[in-house]
Amino acid sequence: MSGSFKVLRLIDHFRHAPAGAAFNMALDEALLESACKGQSPPTLRLYGWSEPSVSLGRHQRASDVDMGFCRQRSIPVVRRPTGGRAILHGLELTYSFSAHLPLPGFGQSVLDSYGALSRAFMHAFKRLGLAALNGSRRKKGPGPGGANPLCFASASYGEISVRGKKIIGSAQRRCTDGFLQQGSIPLELDRETMAWVFYKAGGDADNGMAALGELDGSITLEGLKDAVVNGFRDVFSIDVARSGPDEREEELAARLAERKYLSEHWTLRR
Repeated sequence: MSGSFKVLRLIDHFRHAPAGAAFNMALDEALLESACKGQSPPTLRLYGWSEPSVSLGRHQRASDVDMGFCRQRSIPVVRRPTGGRAILHGLELTYSFSAHLPLPGFGQSVLDSYGALSRAFMHAFKRLGLAALNGSRRKKGPGPGGANPLCFASASYGEISVRGKKIIGSAQRRCTDGFLQQGSIPLELDRETMAWVFYKAGGDADNGMAALGELDGSITLEGLKDAVVNGFRDVFSIDVARSGPDEREEELAARLAERKYLSEHWTLRR
């Protein structure tokens, strides 16, 4: 893509032990703050979860999730800094992308940035041999029956499906001069646990979604991670610089994890 940025900072947390839910969300918010202040380059973070965890969308009702079941099974529940709906995280590649705006190739709107990032993921899935389709349906409010609480229930604009099944769920948060997009690409789905966690979705708890391992059993997390990194490199014609969060970002993430993302006041605020 001509006119794009030149260097992407890659934070590859698959090289370390996976973090817990609170720290994962706290670090992504710290990266957003750096981006909004223009203190960091465009950053792709790839990570996993230390244990199965549920993340709620920033504005989602906590009652969409069976909190009693999660407590009984010791499944952490965290509220994301981004919007969207709930996800049960397990064996998956989770990503966040944060950047200062304006950013060449990303336009001005939410849909522009969704579209730009979806091109990189489409390229990644093509490298894996998957015939993926890019969603063109614009996001709408809940219909008369209410919204399905599950993030993967339907594919919206800029989100990707294979054989009619959504394979990546994403959500954004924006500030005046930057944005953060978080997303989940499952390799496996624990459909039984999902049915309990998202009991309000009834029989639709896993409808319309697929894990990559169900589509192609040869895909590994390492292979998926490499495909995503190469997808960004190829689509945006950029150099990828592997790095970690800087000291300021790590300190902010530690504070946010303790004071916000481990707090039931934040998690149960809606």
